[in-house]
Amino acid sequence: MKKIIVLILTLIVLPGLCTSIYAQEVKRPKLVVGIVVDQMRFDYLYKYYPFYGNGGFKRLMEEGSNFTFAHFNYEVTKTAPGHASIYSGTTPFYHGIIGNDWYDKQSKKSVNAVVDPNYKSVGSNDEEGECSPEKLLATTITDQIKLAFNGKSKVISVSFKNRGAVLPGGHMPDGVYWYNHKNGDFITSTYYMNKLPQWVLDFNKQKLSSKHIETGWHLALPIEKYAMSEPDETNNEEDVFSEGKTSFPHTFKNVKAEDKYSKVSTTPFGNELVYEFAKSAIVNENLGSDDYTDFLAVSFSSTDYVGHAYGTNAYETQDIYVRLDSTIADFLTTLDKTLGEGNYLLFLTADHAGIETPSFLRENKIPAGELGNKNFTNLVSEFVPKTFGSDKLIENFSNKQIYFDREEVKKKGVDIHQLQQKTADFIRDSFPMVATIYTRDNLEGKAATREPENPILNSYNMAIAGDIFYTLQSGNLPTFREQGTTHGTEFSYDTHVPLLFFGWNVPKQTVNTPVYIVDIAPTIADLIKIAEPSASIGIPLIKGN
Repeated sequence: MKKIIVLILTLIVLPGLCTSIYAQEVKRPKLVVGIVVDQMRFDYLYKYYPFYGNGGFKRLMEEGSNFTFAHFNYEVTKTAPGHASIYSGTTPFYHGIIGNDWYDKQSKKSVNAVVDPNYKSVGSNDEEGECSPEKLLATTITDQIKLAFNGKSKVISVSFKNRGAVLPGGHMPDGVYWYNHKNGDFITSTYYMNKLPQWVLDFNKQKLSSKHIETGWHLALPIEKYAMSEPDETNNEEDVFSEGKTSFPHTFKNVKAEDKYSKVSTTPFGNELVYEFAKSAIVNENLGSDDYTDFLAVSFSSTDYVGHAYGTNAYETQDIYVRLDSTIADFLTTLDKTLGEGNYLLFLTADHAGIETPSFLRENKIPAGELGNKNFTNLVSEFVPKTFGSDKLIENFSNKQIYFDREEVKKKGVDIHQLQQKTADFIRDSFPMVATIYTRDNLEGKAATREPENPILNSYNMAIAGDIFYTLQSGNLPTFREQGTTHGTEFSYDTHVPLLFFGWNVPKQTVNTPVYIVDIAPTIADLIKIAEPSASIGIPLIKGN
């Protein structure tokens, strides 16, 4: 009888005892928060420093770990590859997201990084929700958290852009949501669920985007605070709101009714909507409320839209960062109140940076030019048939790559290796604006590296990439941009981004040794003692306890 009683007590007490021992021996934060600020240059931390409050960027910089020399280690510095690389700890060479869009050799058409017609919209009756992460070939840190705790951790991802939500969420999240440009609601895909949770429906009923449209965009600070960004009215900016001007204030009065929700993207309100949604997710999904570490991925996209439209020197750019600083300050306060200071682990970075406004550079005699995509395409398209006897050998030009039609190459008996090399030689002789040229033969048999020894190699998964790859001289674009700015090169203006860690087990320090964006995921994995993502090539940056 005593043995039976002991056995029963053991069965009752042991599970709780094991859980207690487990919790004592392996300390972890309640929640990991990943923040990605789309197109945020590193220098924006300091350029606008005098206009930030004490609770946002400054708090992260001064109370956390500030890595001041963090770079991307590849050439295709765009939104989708950036988010995929941050969360997978590897480069497009392994994770397969080689652009926002790219040419697919199987279907012979352009495909989007996350758009997937195999899935349907949830929360709207349009195609805005037709998305999935199925083109992402590696696991993410969010996947690893789900795997580590047998699915008991929660992963929620939210962004204004679909790709800014889908890729950080990984393959097995509990919820991934993005903004619908047609109706101003947050939606998702049948890849994740068949109907929106009630709390999302309730959030959408508030129609916060409509309220912002009615308010319009006014400066957050007194106008004299924007002297560093003068003048407000320039030819280097887009007239986003059809006002006949580019200066403040901005209203939606002249925007077509069907375009108003979309134009919210190019205002600070896009970031504010994402934050309000994220805050609601924390409460309604009970994030950080049990023994298993949860993950909240938040991507602020409106900074990218504003950068593209207005450039790096505009009132609008300064204002959106001042406002984002306030949003982040409120975010940190919310996390402190909900989870307790020190109970969450947070990082903030960017998916890419951006070149200084090209037209501004040109006006000030700083080298800035263009390849001239149309001329380049025409001349190469003339050279190949003249040299190899067929005008069907080139299949596609895209993303600074040339794809050859392998079936046509075989049919015509053309030596693919000569085709690659002679075309590369022609480009070298004809286009001094081209900096580097690689053929597939140059890259096959090599693997991506943590350091950017070959940014082109790091940029492309060979199974889905082209046959010739080229880059342009610093300051040059495929086609010159007269208004606003852009990104997508291996140069520091596109690769140098903020990297801040804050909160649980993060020391106060400023580090200026070179680190790379692929180091973020393994740093998080090491701190919370789980396996790093499957194709990770980064290293931990913070010494854990």
